[in-house]
Amino acid sequence: MSKQLLHLVMGGRVTDPQALEFQDLSQIDFVGVFPDYETAEDAWRAHAQRTVDDAEMRYVIVHLHRLLEPALKGE
Repeated sequence: MSKQLLHLVMGGRVTDPQALEFQDLSQIDFVGVFPDYETAEDAWRAHAQRTVDDAEMRYVIVHLHRLLEPALKGE
């Protein structure tokens, strides 16, 4: 069994399409927490594709495992 590396997928409307500052944090869409990057990427891709025509909507993958265990930087 491989080591669990948690990833959060979330998105929302940003103030600038070139940046990652969300307009309204109360409106963030928390898609979920996933046990590996591949699963998180699938969820991210599905949600990002739904809003592909809206330049102000942005979905991201947050590497939670790097925040929880900084010693695992390379993973």
